[in-house]
Amino acid sequence: MATGRDEGVGAREMIRAEFHLTLGEDRWIGEVSRAFPEATLRLLSAAPLGDRSLELGAVYASDPQAVVAAIRDHSDVRTYDLLYCDEERALSKYETTDRSLFEFLGSASLLPEFPLDVRDGEMAFAVTATRSEFEAFGDRLDASDLRYDLRSVVHRDDPTGVLTPRQRECLAVARRMGYFEVPRQAKLADVADALDVDTSTVSETIRRGTARVVDRFFTERELERQ
Repeated sequence: MATGRDEGVGAREMIRAEFHLTLGEDRWIGEVSRAFPEATLRLLSAAPLGDRSLELGAVYASDPQAVVAAIRDHSDVRTYDLLYCDEERALSKYETTDRSLFEFLGSASLLPEFPLDVRDGEMAFAVTATRSEFEAFGDRLDASDLRYDLRSVVHRDDPTGVLTPRQRECLAVARRMGYFEVPRQAKLADVADALDVDTSTVSETIRRGTARVVDRFFTERELERQ
């Protein structure tokens, strides 16, 4: 998997890549998402728990209760707690025996950035890694039987960048959830729920992070004109 970058890069270079992965028929979340192709199944957080995975997930659909029922009744989902449900969204905590994604990424010393979106059998996820880690991950993907598309690659010579780690996390989650889309696909409260913080904290962090990005953009444009 080529990155389109010359070899002469600094040791501190980091790469952030976004992928779309086609889920196999034997993956419960792929099966459920194909049964409800218009729904979005969003994995907000996950952690290994023995031979299972403990996950926090959201469903966005015109009939979320039908999707909830399909998830709850799937044989790979061992426990299911519905935390919230309205006419457009459901939030739940559950345990599943399917740990394939985390085992694959863990063997490559990488973890996906949450949230992960699944829609009609396709999972969108991103990873951030050093150049060597990214290339090793690409080799593993190419050697596997997984079908994937590399949607974007961003190279950064300074991993700290203009943003604090917390600002970068908030902006990344907000962007992936569609907070910056027109019209917005997620509310500020949704972003706060995904990050498990209060809405005012997320609002302040996003405002400060956005201001830093805008300031850096115009500063660089001014320097280019000098």
